[in-house]
Amino acid sequence: MSDLVTLHSLTGGLAGHRGKPAMLVLRAKNINRWSYAKLVDRVDQLTNGLAGAGVQKGDHVAMFAENQPEWIAVCLATIQAGAVVVPIDVQLGEKALGHVIADSGARFIFTSTARVKRLTALGLGSKLKLFLLDADEEDKRSWRHLLSDKTTEQRRVDPNDPALLIYTSGTTGNPKGVPLTHANLAFQINMLLESGLMSADDRVLLPLPLHHVYPFVVGMLTPLACGAPIIMPHSLTGPEIIRALRQGKVTMILGVPRLYRALYAGIESRAESAGRIAAASFKSLFGLSLWLRQRLGLRVGKLLLRSVHQQMGPSVRVMASGGAALEPELAWKLEALGWQIAIGYGLTETAPLLTLNPPGKARIGSTGKPIPGVELRIDPSAKPDASEEQKKQPPTDTARVEGEILARGPNVFSGYRHLPEESRRAFTGGWFRTGDLGYFDEDGYLYITGRANTLIVLEGGKKVQPEDVEEAYQESATIREIGVLQKDAKLVALVVPKTGAARKGSGREADAAIHEAIKERSKHLPSYQRISDLAITGEPLPRTRLGKIQRHVLADRYDEAAKGKTKHGGAKPGPVAVEELSEEDRALLETPAAKEVWDWLAERFPDKRLTPDANVQLDLGIDSMEWLNLTLEIGERTGIELNEEAIGRIDSVRDLLQEAVRASGAGTRPRPAQPMEKPEQVLNKDQKRWLKPLGPIQSVLALGLMTFNRTLMRLLFRVRATGVEHLPVDGQFILTPNHASYLDPYAVAAVLSTQQLRQTHWAGWTGAAFRNWFFRFVSRLGQAVPIDPERAIVSSLAFCAAVLKRGNNLVWFAEGERSASGKLQPFKPGIGMLVEHFDVPVVPVYIHGSHRAWPVGKSLPRFRKISVVFGNPIEANELKKKAKGEDAHERVALVLHDKIRDLGHGHA
Repeated sequence: MSDLVTLHSLTGGLAGHRGKPAMLVLRAKNINRWSYAKLVDRVDQLTNGLAGAGVQKGDHVAMFAENQPEWIAVCLATIQAGAVVVPIDVQLGEKALGHVIADSGARFIFTSTARVKRLTALGLGSKLKLFLLDADEEDKRSWRHLLSDKTTEQRRVDPNDPALLIYTSGTTGNPKGVPLTHANLAFQINMLLESGLMSADDRVLLPLPLHHVYPFVVGMLTPLACGAPIIMPHSLTGPEIIRALRQGKVTMILGVPRLYRALYAGIESRAESAGRIAAASFKSLFGLSLWLRQRLGLRVGKLLLRSVHQQMGPSVRVMASGGAALEPELAWKLEALGWQIAIGYGLTETAPLLTLNPPGKARIGSTGKPIPGVELRIDPSAKPDASEEQKKQPPTDTARVEGEILARGPNVFSGYRHLPEESRRAFTGGWFRTGDLGYFDEDGYLYITGRANTLIVLEGGKKVQPEDVEEAYQESATIREIGVLQKDAKLVALVVPKTGAARKGSGREADAAIHEAIKERSKHLPSYQRISDLAITGEPLPRTRLGKIQRHVLADRYDEAAKGKTKHGGAKPGPVAVEELSEEDRALLETPAAKEVWDWLAERFPDKRLTPDANVQLDLGIDSMEWLNLTLEIGERTGIELNEEAIGRIDSVRDLLQEAVRASGAGTRPRPAQPMEKPEQVLNKDQKRWLKPLGPIQSVLALGLMTFNRTLMRLLFRVRATGVEHLPVDGQFILTPNHASYLDPYAVAAVLSTQQLRQTHWAGWTGAAFRNWFFRFVSRLGQAVPIDPERAIVSSLAFCAAVLKRGNNLVWFAEGERSASGKLQPFKPGIGMLVEHFDVPVVPVYIHGSHRAWPVGKSLPRFRKISVVFGNPIEANELKKKAKGEDAHERVALVLHDKIRDLGHGHA
């Protein structure tokens, strides 16, 4: 696409990508796909419909809904109609929401059914022409009624005409309207495309709400301008983000620091939960990759930590971060893991980017160099602690001079809507005052050092005025004073209780009353404005003579109070005793799903006082973005997946337990024991067919397959076996070979007798053994059952349990995947779970030579000798007795791993 002059060039150019996918929106059970052809048709029809509904050039059209394809289609149609898009944060409080709609002058609003009540409660329903994005054609308010094929005259727009009105937090407490013109936005899109940050070959994950200018411009307009598809996750929970990365084949993520912090924490948690050996292996490989990246500039993370990329999404190339500062330590960690980091800095008022640290060339710690066409200067006189000498210095671009960052360029807005005084204060001599402090290094890279005012910028990109939050919480009758600050990337508060806040007045009652007051007031605030932790003090807050809080002193006062504060009235940390619970709570914990989550919480938060009434945000410190990491852990530990709707209903631990019960089927399926005890109840009709005995024709074909495999393996790979006599003659057994090659199952099958093979089933990974019709046919003849330990652990265990319950043998590759190095990898806990529940002897197996014959990454095998060594069978009870570790199944897996390792060394 040639350089854009206005956004009409963008909407007009969409037709050039008609044959390509435009949006992939993941639903609960499927994917909603929009092609560019469909998008173009909808935008054209909506443009006609908006004109017919009375939308004039320059009118403001509000968008008050979550991300969805219809949102984007309406937005583009509004722009094409010459009107102005007004995206509104769905989490705005009533007062702020009313102000934004009134200040914008919007006469038309697109929203969802769930949001209509809020608009009606504000008395705005009659003043707005309302359309629903989630209603079908039967509802007269559905957006679909606007679709029209009656062509209207194209409305010409000037580059200086407004295209977007975004509201951002202001120093007065009310959101401030930031008008951005076609020229402002077109400049940004042209710059981003010329920078090479994104191309038509990319697939962009958009997990951020479109009422922010960063995802609006970089995550929506720019991909559409170059014809790249946008991937929207079903929710912001860990499993759904991973699902979107994998199913959407994402190459680029548009995120904020808190998202990346949660992703990294999830990776680290997975490594630690895989056992000591896996954790040590991850730590060693990660450390080596980090050292090579920092010291030598080498990128080896994708090679050394291949399993991480397979889990997260092998196509992911770039992680772009904006909205808030990305800590250098986290940036280095992501680079060490094998991803390229792109960092941008800017503001809503600058549409948004002022600087860019491009992927592959990013200077970690810096926000990058000014983008072409933008000028930046440093005003040392604007520092809050500036000396008299510094106050006299003019703005400069000299290296290492610190001060407020000033900006000038085609992307900078001209002033706030309806706020002439604010607009005048925002500019000095034609330069926009960003309010951020920073400096340039000798190479022209910009470094941010802080804020020139008291505005708190959270990791998610949200901007919070502490005075607004303090005012909301201070409405409580139990709070005399409250000072809000940012601590460890979270919003916290120092609270002074009112005298007699708790009627009995002692520490326990006072603390409990303050905690309850904070919980209650939090319900009336957007999630990003809620307090995550607090410290209670009896001393007045530090203030100036004019009564303003001395915020530079507040952090130290908070730390002092936090060291001596009591938690839940001084009660010791840990879960409350079951006998102290109410009858209802005891009944709740009797359901398996709730009990599993309760036990997990006790392990996950050992230093917290755990009660059903504990607030997950205030008492456990779980904020909105941290749920991403925790839902990964909950899903991995218990098999329970919580969607975003469920998480939105959770305030207390009790709420979490109830949602877990609901997500697991109201507690009707015991987890995780049921796959072992009643496996066939877990499997559906289609899955059970893999367990059916082979029919007469299939048996003949299977016999031919066995003979062919035995002949081929012995002829080409000279397969030989030792220790075959160790296999039990009567009774079933479990074989646990090492796994270094695709040839492993064929090698084992080649040395087993025909009778043994007829009684043996194989645990086959779905990604290899069942990837197409031919492999599925061969797997059926070979009596393989589908195993997916990453996404379907319950059914995978149920398959193997059903095999053992029927008295058949089982071959289980306990490593879970082939070893890239050929060395024995840590075992997954699944084998331990099977041994725990079934009194079946385990025969350790070590396969030599298969890695040399066909290593990971090679497309064709080499004819090398392979030998299969069978060890002495180990009774299940013996395995359990010899095991050491925390969990029984992990103990068994660890002991068995060592047995097979020793077997390999003994026959090397």
